[in-house]
Amino acid sequence: MGSNAHAQVVTWIDAQLKKMGWTTDIQTSTWNSQPIQNIIARRGQGHPWIILGAHYDCRFIADKDPDPNKRSLPVLGANDSASGVAVLLELARVLPYKNKPQVWMVFIDAEDNYNIPEWEGNLGSSAFVHKLNDKPDEVIIIDMIGDSDLNIYYELNSDQKISIEIWKQAAELGYKQFIPIEKYRIIDDHVPFLEMSIPAVDIIDFDYPYWHTTMDTLDKISSASLQAVGDTLQKWILGK
Repeated sequence: MGSNAHAQVVTWIDAQLKKMGWTTDIQTSTWNSQPIQNIIARRGQGHPWIILGAHYDCRFIADKDPDPNKRSLPVLGANDSASGVAVLLELARVLPYKNKPQVWMVFIDAEDNYNIPEWEGNLGSSAFVHKLNDKPDEVIIIDMIGDSDLNIYYELNSDQKISIEIWKQAAELGYKQFIPIEKYRIIDDHVPFLEMSIPAVDIIDFDYPYWHTTMDTLDKISSASLQAVGDTLQKWILGK
């Protein structure tokens, strides 16, 4: 955040979505005294109304890096932001122009700087939720889903009913990366929705050894992992 790269990626994501026929706007606001830029893409009307979200910001410091000399460097975020963004952009391309459900895609700012002085986590999603005029039916957050050794367990804060639906869909498609066992309870961008009584699910592989290090780079990412998540969500959405 605050870098030229951040400004450029906002412009780029917005332009890509417009090319694919989505109605977009950049939601500029302030939360916890920090500037927020959420990118929102919309298609369809009425209910069911599904929101898909992924954060696009990267953490300021690689404080989990095994090399103490690198812990003040920024995280490059190939998995911990870019993987979720990539899947959302591909879904934006392949979903039918006239979606049966109303679909919003939210590229969320300011998720990843918790435990840093003057910052908190989930700022962008909190700002977005508090500006909603109505409640969506279902919210799906995807985060860190590009790991070449992808294992996605049920997340304990997530809505159980929606989780079961999505993991069942993955199984029907033959994707064994979705493991129907509870493992972690994670504070992520789904939590501000849950706090407003909006059903939400976090699809995340938290067993990622390069998390918050300078080694979160493209060579750790698998296109097969991205496809497993993207195909599952596409099929699930089209079934609504």
